[in-house]
Amino acid sequence: MTLAVYAAAALAEIAGCFAFWAWFRLDKSALWLAPGMLALAAFAWLLTLVETENAGRAYAAYGGIYIVSSILWLWLAEGARPDRWDIIGAAVCVVGAGIILLMPRNA
Repeated sequence: MTLAVYAAAALAEIAGCFAFWAWFRLDKSALWLAPGMLALAAFAWLLTLVETENAGRAYAAYGGIYIVSSILWLWLAEGARPDRWDIIGAAVCVVGAGIILLMPRNA
């Protein structure tokens, strides 16, 4: 469940940020901002669904998933193929996210 929530949050965040990018950098209509803001609100709400006691831990672990999702966006939405350093860096981040979220905690 957590991975699905993180994946949905990443899609919402990237889509929301891209809407601002499209408006500001690609000269798209300001109408792009409305769905962008809704997507960013959905992103924030989705992160509240992660099963952890601390918001900071949920956000930190999400960072790894966000990086992988951004590399996928680079490839699938923007048509720029990730290089080996993109892939290695993303893998390192996912391992770090797993350590943060899944390792046992001392009570």
